[in-house]
Amino acid sequence: MEDIKPSLMELVDGDDFFHRILVVESVDYIEPLHARFPTAKIFFVTTKEDDAKKFPYVESFLMDYREERLPFAKEFFDVIIGDLTLEVVITPQDIAAGFSSYLKQTGCWLTSFRNVRHWKVLEKLMRGAFGAIVSRLYTNTEFIRLLVASFYKDFRMFPLKKEAPPELLERLITCGFDNLNDDLQVEFWLVRASRSMPELALLKSMFTPEVRAELSRILHRIEYDIATEESVKNFWQLCDTEGIFSDYAAAFIRSVVIHRENFYRNMKKYSARAELEEIIDEAESLYDFDNGNRLL
Repeated sequence: MEDIKPSLMELVDGDDFFHRILVVESVDYIEPLHARFPTAKIFFVTTKEDDAKKFPYVESFLMDYREERLPFAKEFFDVIIGDLTLEVVITPQDIAAGFSSYLKQTGCWLTSFRNVRHWKVLEKLMRGAFGAIVSRLYTNTEFIRLLVASFYKDFRMFPLKKEAPPELLERLITCGFDNLNDDLQVEFWLVRASRSMPELALLKSMFTPEVRAELSRILHRIEYDIATEESVKNFWQLCDTEGIFSDYAAAFIRSVVIHRENFYRNMKKYSARAELEEIIDEAESLYDFDNGNRLL
């Protein structure tokens, strides 16, 4: 643990602004997080009574996150942070999915895991020694599968390396161990797992869930020819009432609408708004960026 604290701060982006933060066991993150986000509300879950009393500005809970349900509402936190949170657990996917449920749609989980393919682990196994009897070690690929199965839509991983003796590294490769991206020298992987893809997280951050749900419903009605003229009218009314601007509408269309040709045909048929062409052009440019082609 001493080798990685508090490296997860490197995964906090310059444009992050966290209002509610949950720190899981990793007490060393509390001070740097408080310094970075002085107005944020920080919550701390720990099994160590001394750690729970260290910071008067933190709301601490003396409990074991692996065994007890966390006392928070769903979609409460902007970020959950803690090193090696899945290393000593019985059901890692349950813990990972549970964390996801406490994150806002725009939230992220910052954690780390020990690489089972690191040369030190393999060298011990070669000597017949392995002390991680109750610990779970992961490969990069295995951890990604776990994140996908636990409802995370986007993730970034960063290596923390400890170099191998050259002769040992050569011996492992000769014995058949792949060393793609120098994985045999990665001791820990740092992980930033997000509930939404970056572009969708931006969409979700600007308007309330109720407004987004209504916008999505209207777009689908237009797309599938359901009370089409009325639905187009409702689209423009919602844009005017809520201040939905053209770029946002275009990005939302790109994320929601599947049958674009029919959707655009209906919008053009029942709409005389000048900004319609701007919205369609911007939506198509986003499709073009994603897929390398254009429909219209």
